[in-house]
Amino acid sequence: MIAIVDYGVGNLFSLSSSLRALGQQTEITRDPERVRAADRMILPGVGAFGDAKAKLDATGLVPVLRAEAERKPLLGICLGMQLLFDKSFEYGEHVGLGLIPGQVTDLRQGLGDPTLKVPHMGWNSLEILRQDPIFRYFRDGEYVYYVHSFYATGCTGNTLAVSQYGAASVTGVVRSGHVYGTQFHPEKSGDAGLRLLKAFSEL
Repeated sequence: MIAIVDYGVGNLFSLSSSLRALGQQTEITRDPERVRAADRMILPGVGAFGDAKAKLDATGLVPVLRAEAERKPLLGICLGMQLLFDKSFEYGEHVGLGLIPGQVTDLRQGLGDPTLKVPHMGWNSLEILRQDPIFRYFRDGEYVYYVHSFYATGCTGNTLAVSQYGAASVTGVVRSGHVYGTQFHPEKSGDAGLRLLKAFSEL
């Protein structure tokens, strides 16, 4: 069973629907025991980092996620991926889960072109830097769907794939141990995204 963590932010329905289309048993939950019972965990997220982290803290699931991530796969999606890092500088400075070394910074600082729109919204090709089981059914250069204004930096050693937007190499996929993150939304990325979710469900 894949536990989709419900902490009040995230497109839970489309993610759950995508996983069920792949034949995966899923459960949207904030129950610590159900998270512990799951084979895999997904941390979705949309919105602002500080608000999302406060809501996640309020569920009491942070120590559960940290402990469970030591023994089974966890996938953070979009803001859920950003929460995996040490800290974020989105409207202040906020402490993350510390599961992947690095920080989340303003995308505008890395673009090198003030005419480029932020948020970075739409389809972009994904360049695989390191082969990994998460790419079992995914081809280098396939297009995925992004919606974000901040991105992960200082995480080169854990970066599996990037997308280019202006001068910024947007961190697209990261991994540290059992912990994965995608800045893009696989559940909104058509067949390519479904194939990536399929690979995650087989880890």
